[in-house]
Amino acid sequence: MSPPPSSPATAPEASGVKWGLIASAIVTLVVVFWFYCFVDRFGHRNSLSALSWLLGTWQPRTDLEHGKFVPFLAIGLITYRFREIRQSIDQGSWIGVGAVAFGCLCYFAAYRTIQPRIAIVGLPFILCGIAYALYGWRVTKLVAFPLFLILGVIPVPSFQQATTELQLLATQMAYHGSALFGVETYTQGTTILPIKGDWKPLSIAHGCSGIRSLMALFMISAIWAYIAKISLWKKAVLFLSAIPLAILGNALRIISIFVIAEYGDAKWASTTWHDWSGLLLFYPISLFLLLVVHSVLEGGLPWRRTKKKKLIRRSVSGKANNDSEPS
Repeated sequence: MSPPPSSPATAPEASGVKWGLIASAIVTLVVVFWFYCFVDRFGHRNSLSALSWLLGTWQPRTDLEHGKFVPFLAIGLITYRFREIRQSIDQGSWIGVGAVAFGCLCYFAAYRTIQPRIAIVGLPFILCGIAYALYGWRVTKLVAFPLFLILGVIPVPSFQQATTELQLLATQMAYHGSALFGVETYTQGTTILPIKGDWKPLSIAHGCSGIRSLMALFMISAIWAYIAKISLWKKAVLFLSAIPLAILGNALRIISIFVIAEYGDAKWASTTWHDWSGLLLFYPISLFLLLVVHSVLEGGLPWRRTKKKKLIRRSVSGKANNDSEPS
């Protein structure tokens, strides 16, 4: 028996609800844009909006210079998966309204306490809630990561104080690593002094602790894990591997400075090479090691997989030849 025809009022009613949600989403976005960009409640003497405050924190003092690239990365990731997002469009849900309400509650809590960080935390909830209300869970799942990337570049109070341990670790790794190359040194706190060389003592300052490299590599590994077609636990391992890789890469960079100072030009090592070694040494090594970790998680090193494929082809080819021989 064929199902009874649907009521003629059903389609227009569903269409009306859909357009009502779209209109509500547009109004919500306009209101959110106004509050986040033009309400000067945050900052010194309440002279900054929430987004203006966030943009002002992306500077070397907070080790978040890469924050200015995050909006472009988010747009790029959504564009990268746009075809998949379009194919995942489903019926929306009123559950998204709850997420929007939570995001708005975060903003009003920030407004009352003059804590712009809380307002920024609420922004991705508002945007994801709108996506959920209009297009359902599958679309929200695809856009959630790009939208929540902004949480990784919100400055945390007193976070810079945590770099002291990293400075001490970098000092010890540089001290022992330099000894492997015959550079004899001794340490005083976070300062490394030569025993035989004539170069001036070099201090492992806040910027050399590796915190900037760690934050940047965290962002890179997070995006890498998002794009990688591996299981969830492997994505987590790939993301967390940024911690030891950043520490190791930063130690190699500092060791190279001491080795050049000992055997080459000390002034050039402490100025030009110090400024450029991050770009020329740290990131190539760290990204290569990140690629190795990804390859292992995906199923072995690339050159081993190639060798295995060749062996399989040879075995298949040999079997085909044996089958073709007359008995």
